[in-house]
Amino acid sequence: MNLPRQRSWMPLQESLNRAFLTLLSLPCTAMGFALSVQIAALSWIMHEKYGLNIHEVGLVWAAGPIAGILGQPIVGLISDKVWFWGGRRKPFIWIGGVLTALALLALPNIDRLASFLQLESLLGLAMLVTLVLDLSINISFNPTRSIIADVTPDDHRRTQAYTWMQAISGSFGVLAYLIGIYRGNIELIYIGSILVLLFSILPPLFIREPRHLSANPAELSNTVSETAPTASAGEVFSSLRPLGGFLFYAIYQFGREVKSRIFPAAEAVVDSTGGADSLSWLGYLSLYWVEGLAVLLTIVLLADTFKRSDEEGAGTGAFRKILAAHAFTWLGIQTMFVFMFAWLRQQFPDSSDVDLGRQIGWSFFTLNAVAAVMPALLLEPLARRFSRILIHRICIASMSIGFVILLLMGNSPLSIYVIMGILGIGWASTISLVFAIMSHKAQGERMGLFMGLFNLSVVLPQLTVSLGIGKLVSDAADKDLIFVIAAISLGISALLWSLITRDEVQVQR
Repeated sequence: MNLPRQRSWMPLQESLNRAFLTLLSLPCTAMGFALSVQIAALSWIMHEKYGLNIHEVGLVWAAGPIAGILGQPIVGLISDKVWFWGGRRKPFIWIGGVLTALALLALPNIDRLASFLQLESLLGLAMLVTLVLDLSINISFNPTRSIIADVTPDDHRRTQAYTWMQAISGSFGVLAYLIGIYRGNIELIYIGSILVLLFSILPPLFIREPRHLSANPAELSNTVSETAPTASAGEVFSSLRPLGGFLFYAIYQFGREVKSRIFPAAEAVVDSTGGADSLSWLGYLSLYWVEGLAVLLTIVLLADTFKRSDEEGAGTGAFRKILAAHAFTWLGIQTMFVFMFAWLRQQFPDSSDVDLGRQIGWSFFTLNAVAAVMPALLLEPLARRFSRILIHRICIASMSIGFVILLLMGNSPLSIYVIMGILGIGWASTISLVFAIMSHKAQGERMGLFMGLFNLSVVLPQLTVSLGIGKLVSDAADKDLIFVIAAISLGISALLWSLITRDEVQVQR
């Protein structure tokens, strides 16, 4: 059904002016605000309020990527095919928004919920609440981004829409960190639940979705050439090949964690063979053979991916390369998000819990403040003049350099905040330009599915961080390792982006 209120807004939608782009951005802003709340408060509340150790905090964060693996491709595929409540994306935005608001409300009340349910351990319930939160965000994030592509019919408008979306979403993300700094993370969570509910429920009422995607040649020309064959389901899912190493490692580590929870005595026997300091080089090989195999598999799959040209139809060749490059971006960024609190605790050991929360808040405030203004004011004009791929590559390289600077000069709160501003350049491009790049290599009638598959280049690295890097960081005496890993990951990402030619990400006409 078509909602009557939509008709009066059609001239505004047809003009695609900034008023409509702002309205179009609000559902994604709701999910971005929820994510900002999660980044600002989740690690802090789990470690400082509920007493979970660093490794357990990593396990809590692992619940989200698991939800992403399941949520985004499934919701994307379904939303491409269905039509109810006046749209294909809007129903999922509404459902996800309500669930996200409820999950946020549960975060500061996990101890009360555990007491009510008579549970002895908070870890399992914390993972469950985080799973619901991230699954809810993932239910909505895919449709909120896909609907932007659905209603922006040309190359320039789509890039403008995604950059404007990031300007709006980033501004509210900055607001989230300011609330956390001045009002505290608990109040931030409650405010976030209200804002998420409003921004996910009301704006979609005034957006009219096209009933048929890629219904005419003009629209088709924005994604794939008119003569390009439609990719089969097998071809679409084969684009995930470069992520095989991440998937293998995530499955192994998740299975190991489940085993350690079910058979803790057996895990204790494995861990009692001696510390790392007592191992010979052969001992290291026997202990870390799975990590070595995952790295080798990733190298082989990357080599196979980047030696191929984009001649396989439906843009899947270029799509694979984008997935590979973006995966390493998120490997580094997620390492910062999850373990920033541990590095700050090392840098300022005498800080109180409240002061640590504020330092985290100011750090991510400056990161997101830069990310809020960069896309619309600078990245989008530069992308128009040069190319999206070139500008994004430069931004990612600047982030890698920024992590190195943070290690060398991040010895005071002020210097950390300034350097986080530098990191915001790469973060701005990661959450704006990259979606414009990706959406132009996806088939319009399968935008939701491609957007969901693209999300796997985010969640699989996130799982690697939570299940593998988390243990490594927990065991490391020097938490500088966090940003060594981040700098290397972003450096690899910048290199891979440089191997993607401009023609492979330009719109085919």
